[in-house]
Amino acid sequence: MKFTLSWLKDHLETDASLEEIAARLTAIGLEVEGIDDKAAMRPFTIAKVLSAEPHPDADKLRVLAVDAGPGINEGKPLQVVCGAPNARAGLVGVLALPGTYVPGINTTLGVGKIRGVESFGMMCSERELELSDEHNGIIDLAPDAPVGTPFADYAGLGDPVIEINLTPNRPDATSIHGIARDLAASGLGTLRSGAVEPVEGAGECPVGVSIESATCHAFALRLVRDVRNGPSPEWMQKRLRAIGLRPINALVDITNYVTFDRGRPLHVFDAAKVSGNLVVRQAREGEELPGLDGRTHVLGPKVCVIADEGGVESIGGILGGEHSGCDETTTDVLIESALWEPLDIARTGRSLGIVTDARYRFERGVDPAFMRAGLDLATRMVLDLCGGEPSRALVVGGEVAAAAPIRLPFSEVERLTGLVVPAERQVEMLDRLGFAVEEKGDHALVTRPSWRPDIEGKADLVEEVMRLVGVDEIAPQPLPRASGVAAPVLTAAQKQGRAARRALAARGMVETVTYSFVSHEAAVLFGGGGEALRLENPIAADLSDMRPSLLPSLISAAVRNAARGYGDVALFEVSHVYRSLEPEGQRRVAAGLRRASARHEGAGRFWNGAAEPVGVFDAKADAIAALEAAGVPVDRLQVDAPASAWYHPGRSGAIKLGPKTVLAEFGEFHPKVLKAMGATGALAGFEVYLDEVPEPRRKPTRTKPVLTLSPFQPVRRDFAFVVDAGTQGLKIVRAAEGADRKLVSEVRVFDIFSGASLGEGRKSVAIEVTLTPMERTLTEEEIEAVSAKIVAAVAKATGATLRS
Repeated sequence: MKFTLSWLKDHLETDASLEEIAARLTAIGLEVEGIDDKAAMRPFTIAKVLSAEPHPDADKLRVLAVDAGPGINEGKPLQVVCGAPNARAGLVGVLALPGTYVPGINTTLGVGKIRGVESFGMMCSERELELSDEHNGIIDLAPDAPVGTPFADYAGLGDPVIEINLTPNRPDATSIHGIARDLAASGLGTLRSGAVEPVEGAGECPVGVSIESATCHAFALRLVRDVRNGPSPEWMQKRLRAIGLRPINALVDITNYVTFDRGRPLHVFDAAKVSGNLVVRQAREGEELPGLDGRTHVLGPKVCVIADEGGVESIGGILGGEHSGCDETTTDVLIESALWEPLDIARTGRSLGIVTDARYRFERGVDPAFMRAGLDLATRMVLDLCGGEPSRALVVGGEVAAAAPIRLPFSEVERLTGLVVPAERQVEMLDRLGFAVEEKGDHALVTRPSWRPDIEGKADLVEEVMRLVGVDEIAPQPLPRASGVAAPVLTAAQKQGRAARRALAARGMVETVTYSFVSHEAAVLFGGGGEALRLENPIAADLSDMRPSLLPSLISAAVRNAARGYGDVALFEVSHVYRSLEPEGQRRVAAGLRRASARHEGAGRFWNGAAEPVGVFDAKADAIAALEAAGVPVDRLQVDAPASAWYHPGRSGAIKLGPKTVLAEFGEFHPKVLKAMGATGALAGFEVYLDEVPEPRRKPTRTKPVLTLSPFQPVRRDFAFVVDAGTQGLKIVRAAEGADRKLVSEVRVFDIFSGASLGEGRKSVAIEVTLTPMERTLTEEEIEAVSAKIVAAVAKATGATLRS
């Protein structure tokens, strides 16, 4: 929801600054997402080019004599060097003087020389002022633009635009008047009267209306004859442009203005294009409507439409039709103000894929009591801006039943929030918000206003009091400890998850929190996509399935970071994935990925050589680190290949504990998967299945064992074994480690070789074994004896022979 500061002050009488208003909005639950304040452009002034002479040393440059207005350079022309193709004598543009910061080029101007000619400023383009991407020439204003005036004042850019993030339960805040009401209720100013003077009109509306659909609760219509449709006033156009709307013509702009000003969507029909009476009904199978959005929509029986004798004219509460739209030829206009069922509007808009400002408000619930007043407000604006003669209003449909009073015990505020708010203050706050409050001793009977359909019970009333007092006034309180528990207790699963997070963060990875939903295409790529896990009512088209894996969300996050210039990222998440509806199909997973050069050792370029891209072994190391933190005995792990189908078949693996239990998978991703997800560059990731991690057989000690270092020199010996090509290096390493566990402290593979000299289907694996004595220095005979044990152990485990 966007609005300008001056527009807000049409409804709120206040001396508060922009910063105070923004802070108060966020404090009362209308979170400010951004403020676009062009007041910083005031140093830029309107100036006129008096002459434009060719630069003596540059064909594409001109030397301008510029009138910057009275008070600048003692009234004498300034010399400015300019390269714009449209720079000419008589042009009125925008000048930046020395000392001015130009945001589009991120530069503070000074007096400079350009090819030997001094320049005392800069004539600016729209891109240099960040008004648009236009950079083909400098800004060309109307000849009568006042020279010396700040450009921000002339262009109406001095009015800050505030954008707030609305939750779906606040339909009243979809109007600027409603936002002003909240601010006034919080004590920041006084709400200006929003009363609308009724328009009586003369004569009956010649177009009748009948309602045949339960989607429409009420319908008001009025004809205004002899209007003069043209551009709307400049003040209205500026406000609409500021909030992102394109001015069209006065009649259409009035409806858009009232939609934002009072949260009351309206529609206007060109009366000359309407045949007979209007009927609100369900669409017939196969009916179509060319909409004002430029698309042709195929309708069906679940869609409520407004039709005349010629067919469908608009989709009720959502979108008008192109055929009956108002243009410069319109002389008679029908103004419609109706009340629609919110759930039906939401369902129709979603099924047709139409998002409009009207739908946004109707599906949340507009103020039913303002339907007739909204029609009168729009009529009066049409009369003021376009002239004409109005008919009397035709209103069809029943009145909406008044809300039942809610019993609010005054003690409920303290019970639910911990805030101590006197009863009289609670009554005052609710009264300022428009609630009807009747005090009854220790409680009150509170009736919600017509514009607050979200208020259903006493907890909602407590929330209203709480947000006006301020959530920051609530003192933090710990949850009460369970009886008999001496200290906070974490479950084994919570401890595992916390340990995995710490381990991955310690390896330089950044934790993310993503949606539990992914697109259907991504779910299929990662082993999901079943109908049982499709969402019936997804929040977005690309969040339609429960995620079968954390990896698609992490890959998407890496792609978004790369698109913004942050290609070297290492991300992880610890959360749940969903493979089926059964409890065993919902698994806790620790997953992560690295992109480009974001290795454990560090990312980026180095002076002594190019940084290596991430690969399968980076993912393997991350997975093992997470497993070790979760309590897995990593010295007993086995690695098999390949992993699941979304990994590269030759650069991936599965980590097992025993022959059947898969604890993790890791590897580089399959090129087809990366292409489908729009990912480029080196990417390697892993998933650790925390639910598969066995619980330790004994309670782990709280302290690490004492570090014992050997005072004796370690001995390193190299062995090269010839084995079958399919033999895993890990088997060789494990066999060597088990040959003498007291002396063998480390085994590392350092070379793999295959060639004709070894024979077909054979390879050579070379390992380095480190012997660390603890009692005395090893003799040559002891070293040879251990070496023989290593050779024998490897031969027994793998059938290897020592390479000569």
